[in-house]
Amino acid sequence: MTNTLYDALFAPHAAASGVFLTLDDGTELSYSGFVGRVAQLAHVLVNAGVKPGDRVVVQAPKLVDTIALYGAAVQCGAVYLPLNTAYTQSELSYFIEDAAPALVVCDVSSADKIASICPTSAKVMTLSTQNNGSLSQAADTEPTTFETVPRAPDDLAALLYTSGTTGRSKGAMLSHKNLLSNAMSLSDLWQITGQDRLIHALPIFHTHGLFVAMNTALLSGAQVRFMAAFSVDAILSEIPASTLLMGVPTFYTRLLGDPRMTRELVATMRLFISGSAPLLTETHTEFEERTGHRILERYGMTETNMITSNPYEGERLAGTVGYALPGTEVVITNPETGDALAYGEIGMIEVRGDNVFQGYWNMPEKTAEELRENGFFLTGDLAIQSEDGRISIVGRAKDLIISGGYNIYPKEIEDVLNDLPGVEESAVFGVPHADFGESVIATLVASHDTAPDIDAVRAAVETTLARFKHPRVYQIAAALPRNTMGKVQKNVLRAEYEA
Repeated sequence: MTNTLYDALFAPHAAASGVFLTLDDGTELSYSGFVGRVAQLAHVLVNAGVKPGDRVVVQAPKLVDTIALYGAAVQCGAVYLPLNTAYTQSELSYFIEDAAPALVVCDVSSADKIASICPTSAKVMTLSTQNNGSLSQAADTEPTTFETVPRAPDDLAALLYTSGTTGRSKGAMLSHKNLLSNAMSLSDLWQITGQDRLIHALPIFHTHGLFVAMNTALLSGAQVRFMAAFSVDAILSEIPASTLLMGVPTFYTRLLGDPRMTRELVATMRLFISGSAPLLTETHTEFEERTGHRILERYGMTETNMITSNPYEGERLAGTVGYALPGTEVVITNPETGDALAYGEIGMIEVRGDNVFQGYWNMPEKTAEELRENGFFLTGDLAIQSEDGRISIVGRAKDLIISGGYNIYPKEIEDVLNDLPGVEESAVFGVPHADFGESVIATLVASHDTAPDIDAVRAAVETTLARFKHPRVYQIAAALPRNTMGKVQKNVLRAEYEA
């Protein structure tokens, strides 16, 4: 038998001498060296009692061994479960209790606290930036080959918990087929090859940094400049030797804030990709004017990996997320009835394909609510589809504001606000209102330390949008609250306003 994901991503590189990872200190690791390290860590997992199907929880720094641990879990048939390094002990307690892991891997500095919340059935091992973690030390003496455990396409490869911004976090069960099919589609669409060098400054506990970036690089044999964290200086210094950058919108706004970001600097770059949060049209336009490159925006979710992408060859339109990936079906439906809508009508995105997850861990009722029997997943995102199939996201269904019986889509208001003088960005949300059901509130971030003129903002909105869409309150904030992947947390804004 075969191991679907390992055989595609790792096994082909067992004898490859080319560079895979280049680290911040200039250290290089070959593909063959990386595959050998994966095998050493697989031995450690098995020695720790990890069996096929067991969960391996990982809350650890961004290290080579953290990535190799992902490969090791795949090779020995375990289920890799990465967790945000910012999660608190209280939050970790929920994940560990829910996932019931056989092994928990954490930073050396948090080992005692983690051990105190783990069941006796789970072993705790550590990783460290100082290379003194117990997992790394145990791996150093193990063989660099390992007999790969067979795993079928529908066997679980990973368990990723949703961000929980709208409620209790849910564990999305992702199979070998889910991850491999998406990596194959993206590598082909974005034309990623062994000639590419990817700048990797994303976290690796999330779909974007782990599966989109690393899986496509592994599948294609590309080089990766593996950065411990985002740094404008580091990225600018690496761009002339690279061809790809995958980032979130914040990456691009910060790069544009540096005068060194020029057409001459990006001469070797082939593609800039953005995701995980909406990219402002202004950022898209300014980036093209400065560099000559149009950022390629794509769209996906924890439960589905990537769903759509702007084309590699063809028009990349600001404000849209492009077309359904090959092999992925996307329909826009009436959220109330589930019926397909006509082109140009706002409805919910539903998606079906090999990329769609198998359901939520320990939540059969929630799975039944959001994953139809016909295989379509209800994303909760509202969008419009043009006649040629291009998708433009309007917002989250949970962010929809219903005031006085009218449906109000925050993005429509935000697009107006973001174009006004003095407004860097905005977030529009609804709060309870005794008469109207909900009232519209707008939070504005000032651009370049200059606060917008609220009277002028109000006047501009009044001449552009119907009265029922007008924010009743405008407030100024130094910044919008975001999660680690750059998504604006409107639940935080609501709570702050209501308090």
